[in-house]
Order: sequence, then structure tokens, then C-alpha cells
Amino acid sequence: MTRYAGTLAKLVTVPDAIEWRRAHRGTVVFTNGVFDLLHTGHVEYLEAARAAGSALLVAVNTDASARSLDKGSGRPYVPAADRARLVAGLAAVDRVVLFSEPTPLALIQALSPDVLVKGGDYIRETVVGADWVESHGGTVLLIPLVPGQSTTSLVERIRGSS
Repeated sequence: MTRYAGTLAKLVTVPDAIEWRRAHRGTVVFTNGVFDLLHTGHVEYLEAARAAGSALLVAVNTDASARSLDKGSGRPYVPAADRARLVAGLAAVDRVVLFSEPTPLALIQALSPDVLVKGGDYIRETVVGADWVESHGGTVLLIPLVPGQSTTSLVERIRGSS
């Protein structure tokens, strides 16, 4: 099996993400999430996030970090390296970095994105890093969720619960 090197090049370490961010001259958009069982809601969300700037960096929770979010028993279903690889395979995504902290605040502060994006299930006051990004001249963007598209609803359909 041959791996597409271009997609793998999108997977970076935190120091490489910081270096890439410093070198990028356009508007850098940042978002983060678990991205467990990638679905069309994720794709539409990431495409909308990318449209807010010239580059999109996605931070993906490690398995331990995802478990700390209490997403449910057995979550995440897909290991972090696989989730990151799937996200990196999307055309809208320029870089993917794994993070192991409970929140991405330290990463947001290190990267200093121009735009911080979260889903419409958040309100501005609950977005981690919003105050910091805005105090450094950036903006916070909330993208509406795609109705009926979530990992939870996907799992329920697979299990025949809905």
C-alpha cells in the first residue's frame, strides 16, 4: 500500500505547527476537536472554518485528552493517530497537530491564530482561548452544526437505536 506523502506532510508536531504558523503570512484559522468517526458534519464544519482564512490548522485531542471530555463509554472509538490522519486527508485542512492537554489553550496561545473557530453548540463565553485570541487582534467564529450529523447520532444509527 502506497501512502500519499502530501497528506502525511500535513501531520505535524506542536513545535512544527508553531514554526509553520510563524512562517504563514495569511490568515490562520484554528479549530480543535476529537473528530471521532468522521462524518459529513465534520467535513462541512472544517470547510466552513477554512473559508474564514487562508489556512486551517486543526488540533485533534489525543485519546487520553478525548477520554477526559467524558464523551461516553469506550470513546474515542478511533485511535488518535487514525483520527488525525483522516482529518489531514481533507482538502480544507492545511495542518493537523495532536494535543494531550484537557483544553487547547496553551496551543492557541503558542500559535496565536487570527481566527478561532468552534461549532454552534458553543457560545462565545464558553470557547477556550476566545479572550486570548481577541485580545491579540483575532476573531472568534461559531459555525452552525449540521442538523442530524454527530458522532453520537451516527453510533445510534449503527446500533439501530434510532
